[in-house]
Amino acid sequence: MLEELNSEATEARVITTETFVWEGVTILVSYEPDWLGLGAKGVGTPYAHLEIQVLEPKGAPLPITDTGYKSEFCSVGEVEEAGGPIAIVTALLEEFAETKTWRVRRARWEQQDLFG
Repeated sequence: MLEELNSEATEARVITTETFVWEGVTILVSYEPDWLGLGAKGVGTPYAHLEIQVLEPKGAPLPITDTGYKSEFCSVGEVEEAGGPIAIVTALLEEFAETKTWRVRRARWEQQDLFG
């Protein structure tokens, strides 16, 4: 039993990473289609996991996060149906970029850069 648990714990997780630039901000996206291998192990419903992180400029906000980091879970097929990790993150960014809240937050960030 202990040997079985150890072999499961050492199984490699499949996580891909990609970077892209959105409106002058370099973003790192990490994608794990079967979070922690739960689907492969037959433990409950498998979930996909996306991690979104601003690389440059440091501290830059995004329409989907004030901190420059976001962790998002979704159904396994949702990312693939959207066209992949970059496509779904871009769609989220574009959707939330339409809000007044984002326009105000971005203007504050840009204003800070003028004097900071």
